[in-house]
Amino acid sequence: MADTSAPTPLWPRVKDAIFNAWTAIVVVLVAVALVEPAQLMPTISFGLGALGRTAPYILFAVLAVAYMKATGAETLLSKAFEGRETRMIFVAAILGGLSPFCSCQVIPFIAALLAVGAPLSAVMAFWISSPLMDPAMYSVTAGVLGFKFASAKMVAAVSIGLFGGFGTMLLKRTPVFTDPLRTAPKVGGCCGVKKPFQGAPLWRFWQEPERRETFRTAALDNGLFLLKWLALAYVLEAVMIRYIPASSVAMVLGGEGLKPILLGAFVGMPAYLNGYAAVPLVRELLNMGMADGAAMSFMLAGGVSSIPAAIAVWALVKPRVFAAYLGFALTGAVLAGLTWSVVA
Repeated sequence: MADTSAPTPLWPRVKDAIFNAWTAIVVVLVAVALVEPAQLMPTISFGLGALGRTAPYILFAVLAVAYMKATGAETLLSKAFEGRETRMIFVAAILGGLSPFCSCQVIPFIAALLAVGAPLSAVMAFWISSPLMDPAMYSVTAGVLGFKFASAKMVAAVSIGLFGGFGTMLLKRTPVFTDPLRTAPKVGGCCGVKKPFQGAPLWRFWQEPERRETFRTAALDNGLFLLKWLALAYVLEAVMIRYIPASSVAMVLGGEGLKPILLGAFVGMPAYLNGYAAVPLVRELLNMGMADGAAMSFMLAGGVSSIPAAIAVWALVKPRVFAAYLGFALTGAVLAGLTWSVVA
């Protein structure tokens, strides 16, 4: 029988090939081999060694995410949008910072909540804190940058979510937040949007074949996801160590005061690759002289503006609300960077 399925359009296939992390790794290694052949094996060795040292944290992160998906723990997100608006904002910001789910996967969930009248303030709190921290990211960040930095980033993620949520609540009657939704949301993004399990979570997920399969699939998908992005990050880190003078980084992003923190935030927003890939790169930037506050503002501002997180917001709300989302995140990232520069 002939295959009658529609072929995949050319551009998505080309885009996936060009912007694939594995492709980027090959391109970087080929460039190193052409520029300085003797540096190729040290670069590969550096990446493999760094991956080996991070492996326990990656394993914990993969198993934690797979367990929460298999049990259906994402159904707990609905609890954030019940009761008084102020309570919703608090719970949404906390759950956003703790949930292990891709920003794109919660698009249908958030769309349904907005359609039935859930306050945009609570959704904003969730949307901002969600891409900034999750159990997997906490584990990887702690393994590379230390538990103190990871814990501070988690607190900052929830705090910025609260800032955005309460800011939206206070300004909800202004033209910015009037009629915020698109008439025909565009759903798409970084990962497959799969319908979550319904009802209460089943913590002993292994009792059902479908949930066992979800655990296996989630573990494999997230394991490959972390592996490719961290591998790219470590290869780039090796290149940074070899070819970027530490004095240049220290001159631009080092020092005290507001300037390096602002630069960290404004550089992080367009330059951010991925929440996991950023961790090793920030470690090396810190070794080169990047200010502590700039590192924090870089990771926070970049996390909210990364493509998966931004798509989740852009898909459902009008551009003026999207601009407010970025504004809350940028302001919060700078304030968090200033705070971290004092307490670090």
